[in-house]
Formats: sequence, structure tokens, C-alpha cells
Amino acid sequence: MSEQKDPAVPAGTTAGAFSPDSAALRRRYRRVLRQLGVCVLLLVPWTVYLAVSLPDRFEARYWPMVWVGFDVMLLMSLAGAGVAVWLRRQVMVPLSYVAATLLICDAWFDVSLDWGRADVWRSAASAVLIEVPLAVLLIVRARRVLKVSVRLAWQRLGLPGEPPPLYRMPLFAGLASAPGKESVSAGAECT
Repeated sequence: MSEQKDPAVPAGTTAGAFSPDSAALRRRYRRVLRQLGVCVLLLVPWTVYLAVSLPDRFEARYWPMVWVGFDVMLLMSLAGAGVAVWLRRQVMVPLSYVAATLLICDAWFDVSLDWGRADVWRSAASAVLIEVPLAVLLIVRARRVLKVSVRLAWQRLGLPGEPPPLYRMPLFAGLASAPGKESVSAGAECT
């Protein structure tokens, strides 16, 4: 007795393991929601605590190490995204989002830490002319690659019509909607 392999399901997995009706997937979904909810709930009082308790001035002992380390992380994420583009790899998407996030953080810290000093204009110019536009470019390009990938996967799975917008795309949509199953365009989601 031989089983037929569904071409839409990666090797070593079964379609049922990823279907929206899968108990394991529902448990994972609820666990991730709980974890994120706890993080948000804990971050609110922590942020309030920092707002009222941090000193106005603070001398950092390892200031150069902090900034050089941050810039090394930024450099690595930009280089990683560049190598991924050069090699035409999907890992470009998360690396671009990481690099964009670090660029925005860098702009924020540069402007915030120079606030009230003559250097604030140089930091603001760097943020407005370089860091934020580069971050936006990285996000736009990564989003475009993600949309093209989704459209190609949608077509390869033989799903009808156009895929929904990314913000409405269910997790594991392609794996949950192999040909012959109910279409994702109806909004199948894991709850």
C-alpha cells in the first residue's frame, strides 16, 4: 500500500500537521499569543518604572564598546542582507527587516542623545537623509520580495485568484491549503 505524496507539502512533513484544524498548530498558536501577551504586559510597567526612575544624567563606562558593538550588529545585518540579495536567497527578507530596525534605532539614539547639543543637527540630518530612507528602502524591498514569493507559492499550489494582502495572509496558508482542500481566500485561520 503506497501513500501518494502531496507536492505542496515539504519533504518529511504531512499535510495534516500544518492544517488549520491541527491540534498541535492550535496549541502553538495559543502559546505564542500568550508569550507575546505576557511580554507586552510586563513591558508596560517596566517602561513606566524607567520613565520615573532613570537619572537625567548617566556616565557609561564602556560607551565606545556599546556604540561600536551596535554598529557592528548593524554592519553585519546590512552585509547579510546584501549577501542574501547577491545569492538570491529568501533570508534577505528577515535580514532586511533587522537592518531597517537597527537603522531606525540608530537614528533615534543619535538624535535623542544629542538633544540640546550643537551636534543634534548633524544627527538629525543623518537620520533624515540616510538612516530612515535606507530603512524604508530595505522594508519596501523586503516586502516586495515577500509579496512575489507569496504570489509564486499561491500559483504553484493551484489556488484560485490572487493571494490576499500580506496583513490578511494566515500563517502557514500554503501548507494548510494544498490543492483539493478548502481555499485560503475564504480566510481560513488558526484559532
